[in-house]
Amino acid sequence: MKNHKITLFLFFFVILSLHAQKMEDYTNPWEGKFDNPKTVHLKVSIENLDSAKPRFKIANDHTIVDYPFTTENQSNLKITFSENQFFEGSFSANQKEINGFIKSGLLLYHITLNKGKDNIFTGYWNIVMVDELLSSKLYLSVENGNNDDYQAYSVFGDDRFTGTWCTDFQKENNQISFTDFKTGLKFKGELRLNEIKLGLFLGINLITQINLTKSEKDWTTGGFSSANKKSKLQLLGLESLVKSDSLPNTHSILISEKGKIIYEHYFDGYTANLPHDMRSSSKSISSAFVGIAKDKSLFKNVDQSVFDFLPAKYQNQKDNLKEKITIQSLLTMSSGLDAIDYGINANPKSAAVEDNYQMATDWTEAILSAPMIHPSSTKANYGSANPYLLGIAMDSLVSEPLELFMDKNLFQKLAITDYILQTDLKGNPYFGGGMYLTPKDILKFGELYLNKGKWNGQRIISEQWVADSFKPYHVLENTVDKNAYGYLWWHHSYLINGKRIKTMEARGAGGQYIFIIPDLKSVVVITSGNYRNGKSQQPEKIFKNYILPQLYK
Repeated sequence: MKNHKITLFLFFFVILSLHAQKMEDYTNPWEGKFDNPKTVHLKVSIENLDSAKPRFKIANDHTIVDYPFTTENQSNLKITFSENQFFEGSFSANQKEINGFIKSGLLLYHITLNKGKDNIFTGYWNIVMVDELLSSKLYLSVENGNNDDYQAYSVFGDDRFTGTWCTDFQKENNQISFTDFKTGLKFKGELRLNEIKLGLFLGINLITQINLTKSEKDWTTGGFSSANKKSKLQLLGLESLVKSDSLPNTHSILISEKGKIIYEHYFDGYTANLPHDMRSSSKSISSAFVGIAKDKSLFKNVDQSVFDFLPAKYQNQKDNLKEKITIQSLLTMSSGLDAIDYGINANPKSAAVEDNYQMATDWTEAILSAPMIHPSSTKANYGSANPYLLGIAMDSLVSEPLELFMDKNLFQKLAITDYILQTDLKGNPYFGGGMYLTPKDILKFGELYLNKGKWNGQRIISEQWVADSFKPYHVLENTVDKNAYGYLWWHHSYLINGKRIKTMEARGAGGQYIFIIPDLKSVVVITSGNYRNGKSQQPEKIFKNYILPQLYK
């Protein structure tokens, strides 16, 4: 009888404790470790495609997803393996590859599945961009706890992953959950005494679990070294400055001359195989897809109104001024819409209307609802709303998902397979920025434009489109330097040894640059992580002071 009372007491104590847990008691920094640094390197496979029972699988050291599906279309596949996650892809001409994407969160992860001898198609998905974590640490900041209310933000010790954007904070008894809406990762935690047992999930499917305890020391991230091969060009002084933090957060520098890579160096644990967030420098890549669509006669000319391509639901926004917004005005940031952002190199006195449309549930509606601040095609102001509308227009022109069109007509032709596309809230590729490419693949794109639309002798974009892209159409009114601007390409010049060297540049926040120098037959790529320290333009300093003097001898 005594033991029965003790058991009953413990039972009620546990029940009460589950309901008594308040989030203010967990408002702390927490930390734990991944058991396996490759746990986020996920093997993706499709089995039994030639049978009535094909299966789609995702695994690390255990099976995460094992999903039976049916094939309705023999040329294109779409497999929804979780409520908000799917794989889509198309077969290569020889049926030995499936090129496609996993859509998870705001990202489209490109994956190539190769057919093996066992007729299984296999590829890999790095959901946090890296194939192996250099730090096994996972940190969790639980903030603003008040009864069942809280926020929680996860931080990886390997800061080469660009981080999570957590939302949808839920709590029920001792269970908490929240979602990273960027990657689509789901976090589910069990609140224990002085511990949080945290699981990482794809939908309802467990990737791994980590036990978190309260942090006793300040968090540490990064600080990794990169292995580098010796390059033909030596820039030892520059490398010393980067390593000493005189030129902080420089992640990679690559230089090509006459089609050959003469310098390639990585810092802070970055490697040749790690896709880097290009931010707005990928706007210039977006412009290429407009050119490809034009070359394929999917639209007549760049003087057409954007309303020729927009769905019927947006036609009520058209008026005498807005109907004159053309494809070319969007390419040259001269739509006239009050949709300006601070942007890289922008004048800080400019309006930051971009923040407004990205908070809306319908970005297209929000942008088109903005007032006109000047007639279309007269003045240019830098922002992401203009290229965003280009993406919506291009999506209306293609018969397949836009990302598959992009892959077939550019990325595959440049042999680019390891990349990620950011999407808008509706899952469409976002032309305003946010592609992730490896530095070598970024260099390929620069070479394509340097070579007037050809890559390895193959015509990918018409020479006319490249020439039109590089013309100076307007001056960017809201930038400090008042740069001339082409089709989502920046114009700039540098004075070296008394000679003015002209460049065409792709630029992105944090210091993501492609420099094309036609006079020197060279391309320079610099990737960086200077997002909030006022050093976004540091690559221009590196280029002018340390690289151009070596190229111009």
